[in-house]
Amino acid sequence: MDRFFAVISRMKYINRWALMRNTIKENISEHSLETAFIAHALALIRNERFGGNVNAERCALLAMYHDTTEIITGDLPTPIKYYSKEIKGAYDEVEEKAKNTLISYLPDDLKKYYEPLLGHTEEEAELWKLVKGADKLSALIKCIEERKMGNADFASAEKATVEAIHALGLPEVEVFMEEFIPAYGLTLDEQA
Repeated sequence: MDRFFAVISRMKYINRWALMRNTIKENISEHSLETAFIAHALALIRNERFGGNVNAERCALLAMYHDTTEIITGDLPTPIKYYSKEIKGAYDEVEEKAKNTLISYLPDDLKKYYEPLLGHTEEEAELWKLVKGADKLSALIKCIEERKMGNADFASAEKATVEAIHALGLPEVEVFMEEFIPAYGLTLDEQA
């Protein structure tokens, strides 16, 4: 019995932003789909506007799987994950073990296809940078949505996320920020 997809389906039970008061809960399944949409767009922007040649569909696929290890590890809040080099190193080890556990739930003939989806590879480093950008943009969207709902608890997270986004130095992400993020501040009627 192969358990991989039954375990992956549990992503909907892992909530994000555990240290924050949330107006609307967000799980890693929802977050991963949004990140995949954005990663796909970032890859297309790179190709169309910056002369890139990356596989947008592959980028979306990597983003779909980028947080799957959190099924086992849980979503460790960013301030804790990056508190010190020791904690970050220990968490990286735990993530690697979680990845290996998830891979072990697959039949042998499929493992080679899923292993690169669950962990960063040097061959796909450029795509993983775009996934990171998409991940940060998804976090920013969450902050904007919470702020719109009157939740001031996300104000400092929003500021820190914007700084982290700019620090990535990815022109595609800056384009997305300029062209798409402002619409998240609109009401449904204003978006129509």
